[in-house]
Amino acid sequence: MNVGQTFLSAKYSKAGRNACPTAMSQQPKPEKHKRRVTWDSLAEERIAAAQAEGQFDDLPGFGKPIPGIDEPHDELWWVKDKLKREQLSSLPPALAIRLNVERTLQRIWDLSREAEVRREITALNERIRKASFAVTWGPSVDVQPLGVEETVARWQDGKSLQ
Repeated sequence: MNVGQTFLSAKYSKAGRNACPTAMSQQPKPEKHKRRVTWDSLAEERIAAAQAEGQFDDLPGFGKPIPGIDEPHDELWWVKDKLKREQLSSLPPALAIRLNVERTLQRIWDLSREAEVRREITALNERIRKASFAVTWGPSVDVQPLGVEETVARWQDGKSLQ
């Protein structure tokens, strides 16, 4: 206690604590400790406030299982997901052209006119030539262009058997 506090307390001790409000306001008040906010508590408070406001209602995917939750951990999951969303291929060009040949031949059997078959084979052969002459990564392209007449003849034979 300092001298002023001693004087004030002696002067007003008989009257009680509330006798002189100005004397009481002059006394130093103990500092209130500020609540220390951590990132975790701040995040929890904001999440709770958002929940109370209903900001998490009607989110897309609500009630649906999380995709890939049961699959084993894969460090490149995000790369694979990006490739799938962008419909990009991660196959080397030599394997991609082989897959392209296989799918085109399957698609040809469903065509109904010879002109369509010839157009598909010609387009496929052009893709094979581009892949063969392009500088690429991975194994070299070893697929040869298809003979248009031979493929059309096989297509016609297949159609006659149906």
